[in-house]
Amino acid sequence: MTLGFNDEQLADQVRQDRIDILVDLAMHAEGSRLLAFARKPAPVQVTYLAYAGTTGLETMDYRLTDQYMDPPSTSSGQAPDADESAYSEKSVRLKSYWCYQPRAEAPEVGQLPALARAGTVTFACLNNYAKVSPKVLGVWCQVLRRVPSSRLVVYSREGTHRQRAIDIVRAEGIDVSRFEFVGPVVTAEYFRRYLGIDVALDPFPYPGGTTTCDALWMGVPVVTLAGRTAVSRGGVSILSNVGLPELIARSPEEYVQIAATLAGDLPRLAGLRAGLRPRLLASPLMDAAGFVRDVEGAFRQMWRAWCAGDASRAVNAE
Repeated sequence: MTLGFNDEQLADQVRQDRIDILVDLAMHAEGSRLLAFARKPAPVQVTYLAYAGTTGLETMDYRLTDQYMDPPSTSSGQAPDADESAYSEKSVRLKSYWCYQPRAEAPEVGQLPALARAGTVTFACLNNYAKVSPKVLGVWCQVLRRVPSSRLVVYSREGTHRQRAIDIVRAEGIDVSRFEFVGPVVTAEYFRRYLGIDVALDPFPYPGGTTTCDALWMGVPVVTLAGRTAVSRGGVSILSNVGLPELIARSPEEYVQIAATLAGDLPRLAGLRAGLRPRLLASPLMDAAGFVRDVEGAFRQMWRAWCAGDASRAVNAE
């Protein structure tokens, strides 16, 4: 129990307990203990999960990722979409960065909402609104223009930012009656919202993670935009692991095209909705035992590298 310890006390306790591999799950988020990691109390230090970025610490040896968030270098050099120059840690690629367990409050997948709304397609984003920039809103307005019989639902707490978003939508020439905000609700109600959503739109450059998995679990396909670093490629990882690379855009223009194409093919959308939950169940994203074996294998290789006197040696969990 380390509650109440300052960073020096925590580092001392790690040394006393002779911890071999110390894992950070917060990075620079509130409550982070990076100043304890900066003291290098454990031989091997690893960061994971908080967000797919970097601590920036020379004392953090490794970061867990996967081949989709950080494409490995090829014989001809760096992979086209990869840029690991921002990471202070060595990247260790798991089969999947994510391991998803749906909440018990999630209901069964319902029928495609557009079929009960005379073909009106509902796009939505239930991510943290902090990820929604004016540029993202502009691209979403392009989607609404391409699909005249559509509407957009966006999650956000109350605040003046809502009016700023409405002003952007109006300036883009979109009837604001097609744009709706929804606020915080209990978990069961959050999942029920997906029963009224046809297509989810991922924000960028910081896409969803758990929210994307929630949408897929509820039968809602997600359109994502691939970035160059791991923090902007969470959707790439998730959609690749469930076998839906066709929903990954490489440009804002392609993002709009993918969303519009989905909205224009209701039979395909209905088929996706019916098959997404089984597809997710069969994917690496929900293979908890396999994920544990993968992480254990990565830790074993890290430890062997340290024992061999080469703590900086690259490790590959595959």
